[in-house]
Amino acid sequence: MRARRIATLDWDALEADIHACRQCVLGSGRTQAVPGVGDREARWMLVGEGPGKEEDRKGEPFVGQAGRLLDNMLGSIGLRRGEDVYIANTVKCRPPHNRTPEAAEIGACLPYLERQIELVRPQILIALGRPAAQALLGREIRIAAARGQRFAYRGISLVVTYHPAYLLRNPQDKARAWEDLCFARRLMAAGD
Repeated sequence: MRARRIATLDWDALEADIHACRQCVLGSGRTQAVPGVGDREARWMLVGEGPGKEEDRKGEPFVGQAGRLLDNMLGSIGLRRGEDVYIANTVKCRPPHNRTPEAAEIGACLPYLERQIELVRPQILIALGRPAAQALLGREIRIAAARGQRFAYRGISLVVTYHPAYLLRNPQDKARAWEDLCFARRLMAAGD
């Protein structure tokens, strides 16, 4: 079974498998797969939705305008990309026209994300946006209702917040995202 095989891969084999993947339609339209980036032993792991145009071109998550905002968000709580932070996406290939990934596409990539989480072994997961939250929690989620709560993914604290691309379109919610990151920082400080 594919998921069982992926669950045994080390980092190099996992990334090679992601780059070779053609499990869903997204694999045929991409420039390149975007596995993830950062500290592979990070305490903080952020999970977004999927690569956009810039990410597809560069092969790294969150490199465009949303990436700059994410870097600023991390900086606001004393974190830096690549230093105690690992960033991945729910799907590893760009959906056409940056549409929301479909359930089958998320399902095809979920074993990769699960393995990344197992390898990183973070103390906290931050789900950036609804698709990431739903993939990690395995159920329907509304961001507004899920904010400010501690969820758990296989024993790891999980906080749900807005995706940076959403915040670029809806800057009035930036203060709420800041509250969510402060909540996550408090969970980390408390050892939850």
